[in-house]
Amino acid sequence: MNDTKDARFWDRAAAKYAKSPVSDEAGYARSIERTAELLRPEMRVLELGCGTGSTALRLAPHVGGYIGTDISSEMIAIAENKSAAAPVAGLSFRPATVEDMAHEPMRWDAVLGFNYLHLVRDLPSTLNLVMDLLVPGGLFVSKTACLSDMSPLIPYLALPLMKMVGKAPSVGVFSATELEAMIRDAGFDVLAVERHATKGRDTRPFIIARKP
Repeated sequence: MNDTKDARFWDRAAAKYAKSPVSDEAGYARSIERTAELLRPEMRVLELGCGTGSTALRLAPHVGGYIGTDISSEMIAIAENKSAAAPVAGLSFRPATVEDMAHEPMRWDAVLGFNYLHLVRDLPSTLNLVMDLLVPGGLFVSKTACLSDMSPLIPYLALPLMKMVGKAPSVGVFSATELEAMIRDAGFDVLAVERHATKGRDTRPFIIARKP
């Protein structure tokens, strides 16, 4: 899939996605708490792949400015409706890709990407762009599915079949070890790799990295 096809997929999925419960609420809460510990009131934060804005609404009160972006305009519309119902000072949303944001002059104290990195089509390029988006010393915080650590039936059988019939977007397949190596190869210092799941096997490492 190209970006346009991926955007259309997520536009179609947005309403259902917004109604879906978090599968591990305690694990999600731990990731939110841990991220909030890293943030400061003076920071400017960019979230990539923000979806319907639930995470942004929880984290934006901890910083001075926060922009949530997503490839799907329908996801952003839902996020904006949530924000209108419970406004947070300094929080805004916009449909945009990492490439779009890299072309702008603003640089960020932190870039966040939750359930995001496995959905980009060129992970090394994305990580290079994230590096460019950060100020020196800026943080990149991510938590994403590492499909190589799951049952091989998922990445090598189920997903290809779902893609063929338009039931899945572009999805990258890599392990947690490979992901950490790619983050380091992009020039980041990896400060921590944590596991926050409270049920089942944890295949989504929470990684804190810093631009030197």
